[in-house]
Amino acid sequence: MKTPADPHKDADAPRWSRRKAARPQELVAAALELFVERGYAATRLEDVAAAAGVSKGTVYLYFANKEELFKSVVRENLGPALARGTDLVDSYEGSTPELLRELLRGWWGLIGATPVAGLTKLIMAESGNFPDIARFYNEEVMVPGDELFARVLARGVARGEFRPIPSNPTTTLICAPLVFLMLWQRALRATAQRDIDPEAFLDSLLETLLFGLTTGAARDRPLPPQTGPYVWERIRDEMLAQRAAAGTGPDPSAPRAGTTEGSAE
Repeated sequence: MKTPADPHKDADAPRWSRRKAARPQELVAAALELFVERGYAATRLEDVAAAAGVSKGTVYLYFANKEELFKSVVRENLGPALARGTDLVDSYEGSTPELLRELLRGWWGLIGATPVAGLTKLIMAESGNFPDIARFYNEEVMVPGDELFARVLARGVARGEFRPIPSNPTTTLICAPLVFLMLWQRALRATAQRDIDPEAFLDSLLETLLFGLTTGAARDRPLPPQTGPYVWERIRDEMLAQRAAAGTGPDPSAPRAGTTEGSAE
């Protein structure tokens, strides 16, 4: 004899389906918070499951192990910003010095001033014990970031705005201060006697870079004042809207209150 169907089970099916579809994103969001707070070694899958409100077995439905979960955290939180940066380089109509300003500000707004910046600290602290995740981070984040700035340099040279200098190590000279600023915010400033204003830091970095990079008329022409929102701000809003439309809840990489206008985490 067949067991009578439970009418409540069918009624709940649509809600359950939506919940199930959102689970990978919920797990990734919970994992980001725990990885940044505890580090890679100390983060356990059962803790991620508990933070996401599911059982540990549910985690294994979507991720084979902690390393795969970490890779998803990196890809979903850093990949879109890098892709949008590349699109911006290809489509930008202003000068290359202005483009460089957009990218530096966008990096801070989308990554540096957000919890995602903690992943860089994690990699630097634990790469010796977990070389596989360090190699993955290098391939997925550092190399694409380096290539993005190399494209900017090539654009500037082609337009007669930058001097023809080797992209390597110039791209490293651009990225290294950004890495330092993330580490400052996440670790070093806690015991420092003098604080660093991220906004002033980025302005000084841009000024220094442009003095060394520009040539011709671009060398003597100051950047025009920024009017209206930066392009990266529109990109951020579009990314937030896309995540909200997908039903994944608040964007874990969104800047938290008090972290953008020169204040710390």
